Amino acid sequence: MEEAECAVAAVKGTVGATATLAALPSTVARIVAPALTALGAEHPQLAVTCLVTDQAQLRELALGTVDVVLGQRYHHLPETSPKGIAVSPLLDDPLLVVTAADRSDDRPVALRELATRDLVVPPATTDCGQAILHACHQAGFTPATRYVTADIAAQLALARAGLATALVPRTAIDPGTPGIRTAPIEDHPILRLLFAATRHTETADPTTSAVIAALRTAARQGPLADLPPAKRDAT
Repeated sequence: MEEAECAVAAVKGTVGATATLAALPSTVARIVAPALTALGAEHPQLAVTCLVTDQAQLRELALGTVDVVLGQRYHHLPETSPKGIAVSPLLDDPLLVVTAADRSDDRPVALRELATRDLVVPPATTDCGQAILHACHQAGFTPATRYVTADIAAQLALARAGLATALVPRTAIDPGTPGIRTAPIEDHPILRLLFAATRHTETADPTTSAVIAALRTAARQGPLADLPPAKRDAT
């Protein structure tokens, strides 16, 4: 039925009236909000429902509960995408080391340096938590996780107070945030790929294609647009 609907929509070449997008909280301010604003201007008849969740809803995508997922995959972790899912890469987004503004400079940091620091990290059950733990093990140490939270605002608050060092995706950090300092990881970079995913169909659906195009444009015009690609760990 979906294949037939996509074929009819493709022939008409028209964007539909509704779509459902699932997105990670860390992508809302810098990618999702600009994309939805642009979509509203270009396709005013399209109403997008946005579900903000800590985990990319690829399973719900496969079941048909959502139409587009703005998800993430860490380059140094195995890929685990369900069958029947079409993935469009959007942006490579590195995690930055975040500290209080008066505690360090902005020089690149070797991940091994964090072995002696108290860290605030997401739970190990999350994609980001797994990625940080795995990267630290690759660097030869087990991190001292003093605080555990997936709330990026809480992570930044703890870093700003000088209570912990955080590892936060660059797109989730407002450059104007006061009281913090950010630095790249130079030896074992933790790099996530942000992607837009849809159910695979033989014929492209104009509605989901419009949503993905808006997400791609917002990602290209975001805070990483003028920066060189992050160096990936060769191991």
